[in-house]
Amino acid sequence: MKLKEEFILQGTPLKNRVVMAPMTRSRAIGNVPNALMAEYYAQRASAGLLITEGTAPSAQGLGYARIPGIYNTDQIEGWKLVTKAIHDKGGKVFIQLMHTGRVSHAANMEAGTSIVAPSAIQLSGMMWTDAEGMQPYPTPKELTLEEIAKVQQDFVQAAKNAIAAGFDGVEIHAANGYLLNQFINTATNKRTDHYGGSIENRLRFVVETTEKIVAAIGKEKVGMRISPYGAFNDMEIYDSIDETYLQLTRELVKFDIAYLHLAEMTAPGIPAALKAALRDTFKGAIILCGGYDSNRAEYDLDANSADLIGFGRPFISNPDLPKRLFNGIALAAPKEESFYTPDAVGFTDYESVS
Repeated sequence: MKLKEEFILQGTPLKNRVVMAPMTRSRAIGNVPNALMAEYYAQRASAGLLITEGTAPSAQGLGYARIPGIYNTDQIEGWKLVTKAIHDKGGKVFIQLMHTGRVSHAANMEAGTSIVAPSAIQLSGMMWTDAEGMQPYPTPKELTLEEIAKVQQDFVQAAKNAIAAGFDGVEIHAANGYLLNQFINTATNKRTDHYGGSIENRLRFVVETTEKIVAAIGKEKVGMRISPYGAFNDMEIYDSIDETYLQLTRELVKFDIAYLHLAEMTAPGIPAALKAALRDTFKGAIILCGGYDSNRAEYDLDANSADLIGFGRPFISNPDLPKRLFNGIALAAPKEESFYTPDAVGFTDYESVS
């Protein structure tokens, strides 16, 4: 069974090819990781690689209620609890750096911060805030060139903080309609300077940010998540999607990063031809993620379509998911009503099989 095989991720040994995908869980009270989160991740450390929930690289990057950050001393110390708990169980973990951009609300942010995006385009719909309940998304402020440089530096410092906190690496979140994806997508980037318009310009922010992070912590400690054709958070399907992501991948090859993580959260999904082209172009590991079970995972690994397979929601209610996948053991169903609540219920209280 290929899913059970060990894998070397640019020098980082993984005990199997199962990846725990990043999932927002909203347990970081005050945006600081804690002992409850350490217990949660340690319970799931039998995965070959764990990728944390999206974590803000700055106070400005906070979006959802109770998501963690990695930009101050308390957060670094909190994450040390998590990384130690995972490493004590023999696991490996990358932190996902997620600046939510326009997907935010002032009630979920620190005082004195502002909601920013490539362009001042409001996201439709509403988001939960602990202080004010459901609220409409505000119109974001368009980033100036000086502010863009500051955001990039925030990512670099967050990556350094992550290594100081004991992480094995960082995943740059360029998917699912958050800030980096907002620069890439034509629905959210209407800029007329060198960060907007052409494919090269719309990729510039992501490419520059990646280059700076690689220079700061090393190529073997960097991965990226992308979501071509993803419609989450009002991303649109545009004519040049395939060429956009092929060009991004060609740029990433220059930096020789550890992996490229393809996320399929929403219809229509990534066309098979584009997946194959990205696989042929990228020189590092490919992680495929979205709706997998063990049979589909084995099929794609056997076909050499991927090196690693990401599993999201099944890990919520099955802390021992690799064991269940390897042995054909039925999966427990999650309690969806407790996905984003603040306590241990529906978080650390799921049982493992003996």
